[in-house]
Amino acid sequence: MKKLIWLAWIILMIAAATYFGYRLLADANKTVFLVGETTDGHHQIEMACGACHTSPFGGGELLQESCVSCHGAELKSANDAHPKSKFTDPRNADRLEHLEARYCVTCHQEHHRDRTLPMGVTQPIDFCFHCHQDIADERPSHRGMGFETCASAGCHNYHDNRALYEDFLHKFADEPALKPSGRTPVLAGLAQKHPGMDIVPLSIGRADHATSRDEISHAWAQSAHAQAGVNCKGCHQPEASTVWEDKPGIAVCQTCHAAEAETFFQGKHGMRLNPELPISLSPMTPALGRLPFKSEAAHRELTCNSCHGAHQYDTRKAAVESCLGCHDDEHSRNYEKSAHAQLWKDELSGAAPEGAGVSCASCHMPRIEVDIASGKRVLVNHNQNDNLRPNEKMLRSVCQSCHGLSFGIDALADPQLIKNNFSAQPAAHIESVDMVKARPQTQH
Repeated sequence: MKKLIWLAWIILMIAAATYFGYRLLADANKTVFLVGETTDGHHQIEMACGACHTSPFGGGELLQESCVSCHGAELKSANDAHPKSKFTDPRNADRLEHLEARYCVTCHQEHHRDRTLPMGVTQPIDFCFHCHQDIADERPSHRGMGFETCASAGCHNYHDNRALYEDFLHKFADEPALKPSGRTPVLAGLAQKHPGMDIVPLSIGRADHATSRDEISHAWAQSAHAQAGVNCKGCHQPEASTVWEDKPGIAVCQTCHAAEAETFFQGKHGMRLNPELPISLSPMTPALGRLPFKSEAAHRELTCNSCHGAHQYDTRKAAVESCLGCHDDEHSRNYEKSAHAQLWKDELSGAAPEGAGVSCASCHMPRIEVDIASGKRVLVNHNQNDNLRPNEKMLRSVCQSCHGLSFGIDALADPQLIKNNFSAQPAAHIESVDMVKARPQTQH
């Protein structure tokens, strides 16, 4: 009998080893090691475990350092409303008994997707109660409001309240719904990008690499690269290399477009290519995403050339056509029927001035002003997630270029309006601005 038991045990162990061995070998991405699905913000790099778990012996402090290393700069620029320093203050020590707010993982826990709420939060939506239970006494305007409404659109955000602070709301409270001369910022020209340089545009006859494919030479000759004096070898044989690269990688793009590449690595399109990851990952593809995408685009790899093309680098194509070539959600499908799309077509045709059109990139890759050695420069933020969560971040960087603050808040708070790509008026009015305007009157 004992021999039969031992034999059964051995057979069971061999079967288990065979099953898990097959799973391990067949799973090229090694997802068998995951203890649970990651959140939507991190799933592209979920197999780069070392990006967060930098040591097998690290505790909470080490994990906190990993969070800050990626998100610290963003929180600092947002003037984080709840920084760690607020909760290391001895005067707030009692609040830590209810909510350990010194650590990101208190609210943002990975590998628990079954209980992950919007914004990657794993806390109950009324957790504000722990510190603000007396808010109705301090502000009569908040009486009758449940704590589950604190983070409602147009109200409060835990970290980034730049578009919702009272002073800001009051300053722009009376703006019209549509500004008569609304424009997006104009990108820097060659002279601003390369101050002091003598730039000599190149024609097709000056290409330094002969090709039998004339369309490649013609595309290059019409590109910004040719206008900036960048010849074929500038990308295909950089830094006097003797080796010709048929398909230059993103590192070559970085030599001239470092700021754009930096923001690209921060967004969902490019984070898998971030050179700071502890392992090398393949480029992102729509097949790896969790949004609706077009089936024919499932295996397109996302690199610089995916949107800009290999030689012509048409930013107008990248601003709309490239986006709609992959994205298939309701918001994206409705863009071409929207008023924004008509403005974009008018700009391209010359019927509207530069900056009057609204492309996909106008909102999701907004133009930002950065400091450079020679002053300031306007460039495109290639982190397409930067102003999405919370979407009120769009107010400053996008909406207020053309619309009044109150109208923008109402529009971003209307889920159906977002789905139909802003093809109607907001269905409801958010009272945040009204409450701020009323406060000085009630305080006298």
